[in-house]
Amino acid sequence: MDTSRKQYKVNVRVWITEADGHFLGLGRVRLLENIRKTGSITGAAKEMKMSYRQAWQMVEDMNKRSATPMVEKILGGKGGGGAKITAAGEHAIGEYYRIETLINQFADELNKEVKL
Repeated sequence: MDTSRKQYKVNVRVWITEADGHFLGLGRVRLLENIRKTGSITGAAKEMKMSYRQAWQMVEDMNKRSATPMVEKILGGKGGGGAKITAAGEHAIGEYYRIETLINQFADELNKEVKL
């Protein structure tokens, strides 16, 4: 057997799309998780080193494409405003990771057979 032969591996990136474009991918899932962690879109954007505008546009896009909003704004008061993940957002996070796990398990099986 030729030991100098290169080894190749199948890698997969998961995107869930909707008729008009991307709905959910790892970056958006991490944004949702950071909103959950920080309680705000501003805080989530800072965690990800992304502009507030970009984070807000991603949230608006996800909310528009989802059957029900994934993020809700909390209006200001004594402590100021913020944002929270809805039940739909929590479900989307879990479903994304479930799908990603299944696809990666399949890719791992394929990697046993890759012969290029």
